[in-house]
Amino acid sequence: MSKFSFTFIGIFSLIISFFSVINIIYSNYFNHYLNIHSYSYALFPSIIIALACLTVKKDNKKISIYEKILTIISGYLLLPLLISAPYYFSIYDITFTNSYFEAVSGFTSTGFSTFKNIKQIDQSLILWRSTSQWIGGLYFLFSIVILIEIFDINLKKTFTDFFLFNNSEILKQLIKILTLYLFLTLLIFLLLKFSGFRYLDSFNLAFTIISSGGFLPTNNLDSILTSNFKQIILSSSMLLSFFSLFLIYNFIYLKNKKINFFQEDIYLFIYLIIVIIFFTLFTKFDKNFADLLFSITSSISNIGISKTSLNNNYSFLFLILVVIGGSLFSTSSGLRFLKLYTLLKFSINELISHVKPREVNIIKLKFSDYFYDSKEINKIFITLILFIISFLFLGSILTLTGVEFVYSFKLSILTLMNTTTSNIYGMGDFIFFDLTIITKYFLIIFMILGRIELLALLLVLKKIFFKN
Repeated sequence: MSKFSFTFIGIFSLIISFFSVINIIYSNYFNHYLNIHSYSYALFPSIIIALACLTVKKDNKKISIYEKILTIISGYLLLPLLISAPYYFSIYDITFTNSYFEAVSGFTSTGFSTFKNIKQIDQSLILWRSTSQWIGGLYFLFSIVILIEIFDINLKKTFTDFFLFNNSEILKQLIKILTLYLFLTLLIFLLLKFSGFRYLDSFNLAFTIISSGGFLPTNNLDSILTSNFKQIILSSSMLLSFFSLFLIYNFIYLKNKKINFFQEDIYLFIYLIIVIIFFTLFTKFDKNFADLLFSITSSISNIGISKTSLNNNYSFLFLILVVIGGSLFSTSSGLRFLKLYTLLKFSINELISHVKPREVNIIKLKFSDYFYDSKEINKIFITLILFIISFLFLGSILTLTGVEFVYSFKLSILTLMNTTTSNIYGMGDFIFFDLTIITKYFLIIFMILGRIELLALLLVLKKIFFKN
């Protein structure tokens, strides 16, 4: 491994150690002494790993895309081991498998949980769950910058004035992302607090929302969503993880930007309006706009949380919203709306070219200066195919391990899209604690794959089996 790889892992180990200290201070201040020792098992190993990684001598080795991919994958496997320590060494007798499952679920911002009753867990451990999502969301954003060539080369052009794509500038890049990430987290916290949420609930929900996670500070949201106003504020907050991380930053410097600079966010806004109109006209949600907005924003942002009292017959439609996802540079998952729209436009142009062969059709989206070549289209198409294959494979595994077919179908989508189970998908009563050990490890693998561009995995396999 190069200096780059060690630095990357070291920085996030240091962040984990920082939050370990925060939890120790919190536990001591509020007299939660029962589990205060468990955070030292995350603190000291993370400090040792951070120091070991950050003190590696600098090298001039050129970093290949394969090493970048392996670095990201290594982080998704190793860092949750540090995060799992407070679960495993707590007084709640949590097995290693369940501890690691909880840690990976948090770090990938998925939100699956083996805890049956959150009220039986002390507040410091609930805080630890929320921070694991926050760290994972930051990790995902930074991995996008590292694997920019795989995610979308055109995305690089939209914020070259914000980043320097130079491996020697890795720390500066992280600080810039961290600054925006902290600002948005604080903004969500203030919105929730001033709308009437308690401090601790506001803090935990802010960490959950900004990372597109699914961990809740309570067994259900009904107890804290006591008004439509709170519900609308929470829904609006979830949109911050649906649109681009740079949206607010770009608005501040609007005078220096053309409208094309906001092309993806414009498309996402139009998409959101169309979805709201569709559900208002063709479903029964028109009786309560707050419930409608909450369900839609929770799905398109890949958060997935819902109220226990919310039951509907439109779970399949909400699953489609989950698959589509949000912005290319956000903490949401999904196949991404702009990619799917680009692929659709390419398909239509191909059909037109066969009907009118003399016409030249160029793939260029409105509000955009970018021309999508065949290479980019092929990447999007392969990503779609890989998702279908992964979905079928995971669904088959879940069914063979004893999960009901309907649950297997829905759980496969939610796992790959890093979205938690809830009532809006007809899975509010699903219990992860009762799953077999092998089922949990398969879900762990695919939760990680959901956070890594599947095309990246294909490139690694190509490197291994077809070295030439």
